[in-house]
Amino acid sequence: MRRASLFVWGALLGGCSLAPPLAPPDVSVPAAFKEAQSLAPDPGNDQWRPAAPADDASRAGWWTVFGDPLLDHFESRVLAANQTLAASLARLEASRALVDVARAARLPRLDGNASVVRTRLSESQPLAPLPGGIMYNSFQYGVTAQYELDLFGRVRDSVKAARADAAAETALFESLKLSVTADVAQVYFLLRAADAELAALGEALASREATHRLFEQRLAAGDVSRLDVDRTRADLEIARAEVQAVTRQRAQYEHALAVLLGVAPAEFSVAPAPVAAGRLPAIPAGLPSTLLERRPDIAAAQRRMEAANARIGVARAAFYPLVNLTASAGFSAATAGELFEWGSRTWALGPLAGALIAGPLFDGGRNRANLARAEAALDAEIAAYRGTVLGAFREVEDQLVAITTLGEQAASTDAATEAAASAHAVARARFEAGATGTLDLLDAQRSLLGLRRQQAQLAGQRAVATAGLVRALGGGW
Repeated sequence: MRRASLFVWGALLGGCSLAPPLAPPDVSVPAAFKEAQSLAPDPGNDQWRPAAPADDASRAGWWTVFGDPLLDHFESRVLAANQTLAASLARLEASRALVDVARAARLPRLDGNASVVRTRLSESQPLAPLPGGIMYNSFQYGVTAQYELDLFGRVRDSVKAARADAAAETALFESLKLSVTADVAQVYFLLRAADAELAALGEALASREATHRLFEQRLAAGDVSRLDVDRTRADLEIARAEVQAVTRQRAQYEHALAVLLGVAPAEFSVAPAPVAAGRLPAIPAGLPSTLLERRPDIAAAQRRMEAANARIGVARAAFYPLVNLTASAGFSAATAGELFEWGSRTWALGPLAGALIAGPLFDGGRNRANLARAEAALDAEIAAYRGTVLGAFREVEDQLVAITTLGEQAASTDAATEAAASAHAVARARFEAGATGTLDLLDAQRSLLGLRRQQAQLAGQRAVATAGLVRALGGGW
């Protein structure tokens, strides 16, 4: 009856937890993003949808809104080939295995044992008065059972902490997938911007080569001075140097893209092509409050808080007695032939009606120090959560202002390029008519080339900022 009562009390108390209630950290959430107010509405664009408010929402396929088949191909490859993702997936599997390890403590542990012992008792012992002592054999076989009554929630909180850790790793894996796919898109856009810049430089280089040849011919005819020829040659060499600089940048973007896709740079190449034409997709920023649910890194920070809070319960449980139920049963005999006879059976229960109770009396302050460490770890995770949220708000604001200002800058640059192209045509016509000098023509060429390069760079930066906004908002639609 006493043993049954102990099991009942163990079942009742096993649901207890000494972990404190976890209150949501105070985070100042603005009503709207400041920089989103400057974005013009785009009612004609219906490709994008805000993510569902869940940290495990699907984030695949967001890149298709850019309408670039090659980018779609790269994104489909990166999820299977990226080595950073492979390492993160392995860590996720390890964290899930730790949940099973913690959960195993909820169940009894059974251990089988077998032994064969030959013993000689001393002649000085009371049981062995004969000269030479007593020698005998002992054959044993049995099963030992051990079970911890989780009276104060130590096991339960350990499982809760392990589950929260696994959930955090899952969210971090989703965050890493979003980050890697965004990296692929951004590097790809930078590479295409370099292609457009090289195309502009190629046209300028051909024009400057033609101009230099014309000046050499005029020098031979005595129409221009050596100074004019040297100026055209200097402009020509500057253009060639700029081609090499952009070529180097493009190669580095290509190498970075190869590594993201899990390929050696020597085995990977992307054919040159200009930046894809067409409007960039308009990404609605939504409300800051939804960002807390949408971004997987914020979800991971919250799960880490939950794990740290559960470990406070584990640390508090160490101050209370630990109750282990132990039992063993089996067979013991002097000969192998008698081992499995009915009369050779043995069994035993632990002291105090099957319960072994151990409680801390003096530990030198170890338990108190462990509790202080657990509480400090929770404080650290709360601070990290607030920092993650604030960082997320900053990233969204940064990308919003980048999209706005880059769009306005691109519009001004387009207008300036149109004017510079007209000025270049006028300067060339006046030069060929002998109405202006060399410097006017070269200045017009430099101005037009610089603006065309800036157009290419801005197109790439705007695409990069758009992909960055998707990343900052948590992806998905």
